[in-house]
Amino acid sequence: MLAGNKVIITVAVNGGMQQDRDGAIVPKQPVEIGEAAARCYEAGASVIHVHARDKHGRNSGDREIYAQIIREIRARSPILIQTTNGIGVRRDPQTGQFIWPTDAERLGLLSLDPQQDLFGIAAGSADFYNPEGGYPEETPYVNSPALLKQTIQAVYEKGSALEYEVVEASSLHRLVRYAEEGLFDRDRDNMWLLHGGGFGATPPVARNVLFAIDEGLRLFPKAIWGVTATGRDMFRIVTLGLSLGCDLVRVGFEDGIHLPDGSVARNNSDMVRAAAAIAAIYGMKPATVEEARRRFRI
Repeated sequence: MLAGNKVIITVAVNGGMQQDRDGAIVPKQPVEIGEAAARCYEAGASVIHVHARDKHGRNSGDREIYAQIIREIRARSPILIQTTNGIGVRRDPQTGQFIWPTDAERLGLLSLDPQQDLFGIAAGSADFYNPEGGYPEETPYVNSPALLKQTIQAVYEKGSALEYEVVEASSLHRLVRYAEEGLFDRDRDNMWLLHGGGFGATPPVARNVLFAIDEGLRLFPKAIWGVTATGRDMFRIVTLGLSLGCDLVRVGFEDGIHLPDGSVARNNSDMVRAAAAIAAIYGMKPATVEEARRRFRI
């Protein structure tokens, strides 16, 4: 747990596939994302997790769009900016078939200018399924060992922190093997594990998430650990993590649009405020940007 009973709140504001619906407005263009980031910062978030969209609102790996997003966010607030190598799939406008980003495209996000603060990558491949996040069909998503290894090496050479999205606990043992092979120090104190429920075949049930948390801390005892979930299960798993004294929770429109009472959030800052209110039940307060920066060792 962070000093002072603090918790880092990450807000994943848009994802690659989520669209406006039921009154929830998903920020897609750089200015909209910058404005959303400022509102979320004021509500208590210290990290924003972003995906780029093109001018039509479609998933994009365009580095210039990412650069515009970073500039717009920093013009309005000091919130820490995180990108992920999970750019996401696109659909061919003629055929409707998925178009997969190449590893080269995904690795390109490691060299943005201006640079983001934090990075993220899934710790393994998965059959991704998240109707609440715009993935109504089960979609194989490959995170190759080469991609993961290159990302780990590049991020740690930058002196930043890398979030490993743990969809299934088995991926933790892959990370242990990489550490034993000398790729990174498994005792580094900014090792960052995000445990999720409801992604693909991983059920959003407490015992499943608890197993992943326990296994993560057994293998990486100094790790920063957090939780998230999809759809209407998001705040149930967030509450579980907060009750256990987690370091971080992730909420936001990338993974779902519903608040704890089942109503639809109008914007991402509503979700940040809801997470902060649950944290308060356990005597926890949102970490400031500087507190988060110190914990991530950046």
